Amino acid sequence: MAVTESTSEMAPGSEVGALLRALDGQRRHVLGILDELDAEALRRPVLPSGWHCLGLVQHLALDVERFWFRAVVGGDEEIIHGLTSGDEAWNVAPEVLAGDVLDRYRQEAEFADALITTTPIDAALAWWPHDLFGEPHLHTLRDVLLHVITETACHAGHLDAARELIDGRRWLVLT
Repeated sequence: MAVTESTSEMAPGSEVGALLRALDGQRRHVLGILDELDAEALRRPVLPSGWHCLGLVQHLALDVERFWFRAVVGGDEEIIHGLTSGDEAWNVAPEVLAGDVLDRYRQEAEFADALITTTPIDAALAWWPHDLFGEPHLHTLRDVLLHVITETACHAGHLDAARELIDGRRWLVLT
């Protein structure tokens, strides 16, 4: 279940290629662990904090992929001006279809990959959210890629635990 096409086009020995393959692996994990869950199960909170799998995927689409790549790396003014504070992305409106949230995640990954593959790895960030994070602690596309890989992997682990609580299914990671 490939999330992006550009990952396979990257030169095997390139740093960007290696980082994109790592990120793509985590993206596939996020989508794979949710495979075959119905809409009700995707919206079922199983931890005391009350989040559900669909909300986490929407968070990954909007607060991670879109925010870090399209806003911070790319400087997309429309996205920057449309940002909200708080945890709104975690809240999926009842009328929003589960498939639409999953498709949005795939689309944001594609947008991110297009930006990543056309931006030098050492490129300075186009924008930094001082109001959220103070002084910059990430400075280049490389830094953002490493941050997003880490955050996506962390959330993939959260989804592993949620899925096991929902129906006992476990994701075996051998790499």
